[in-house]
Amino acid sequence: MKFNPSTLRRRTLLAVAAAVAALPLAAPVSASATTLSEAKAKGKVVIGIQGDNAPWGFVNSSGVQDGLDADIGKAYAEYLGVKAEFVPLAVANRIPALMTGKVDVLFATMGMTAERAKTIQYSKPYAGNVLSVYAAKDKKIAGFADLTGVSVGVPKSSAMDTAITEGAGSKANILRFDDDAANIQALLAGQVDAVGGNQFYPDRLNATAAGKYEAKFDLVTLYNGAGTRPGEKDWNESINSFIDKIKADGQLAKIYAKWMKREVPKFPDSLPNIPFTVK
Repeated sequence: MKFNPSTLRRRTLLAVAAAVAALPLAAPVSASATTLSEAKAKGKVVIGIQGDNAPWGFVNSSGVQDGLDADIGKAYAEYLGVKAEFVPLAVANRIPALMTGKVDVLFATMGMTAERAKTIQYSKPYAGNVLSVYAAKDKKIAGFADLTGVSVGVPKSSAMDTAITEGAGSKANILRFDDDAANIQALLAGQVDAVGGNQFYPDRLNATAAGKYEAKFDLVTLYNGAGTRPGEKDWNESINSFIDKIKADGQLAKIYAKWMKREVPKFPDSLPNIPFTVK
């Protein structure tokens, strides 16, 4: 067979490209990531936050960051004795922004999952999203047993879907919808008798049918924690101390009442495969 140098070069380049493509897509920690002491010296902490997820974190009509996470972020900056600088982030950009040093910490509706804990360091939980079953007030539903033969709507592949599927199994007639809006509309239109939804469903249901629907029973509470870079003990310890403080002095309860319209949930001391502190 005749040797062709150009063919060999092409094969070599293709092999290198394939090897690069196979590498894990991890966001490297920036060498210039700010330490806690550096942030204090600069007089500001840069906080990553969601920009369009009311009431958690959003930019209000005045162009100012607002919501539960914003109030907690401001309180954390005050705790450190510095100013808060917010960077609104899309969901997909939260962890990359942290890991590349664009932000110092995340107060960004970071649901605490074991998968995310492989990449970032979580703090202790400071917020919870209570998922419940909702139905008309005249429906007698107190638990999974009462869902037998009942048509129940859930957002497809959501935590509500998982909880009701596991709890009610084949006894309930579970209808899966693409999103929360479609799920809520199914209940309003009488397509389903009940729905699994988050703690903000009552506001959305009452906007259309005031006083008709209520929470029947809670399914599960998902917890949110602050995110920091792995191994950065200074940031992690300061946030945990801050969270302990606002829980103890009632500041968290005031922020919660303002934005969540409910009491602060009871937080777990631990979550499987999600450490709250740097080892």
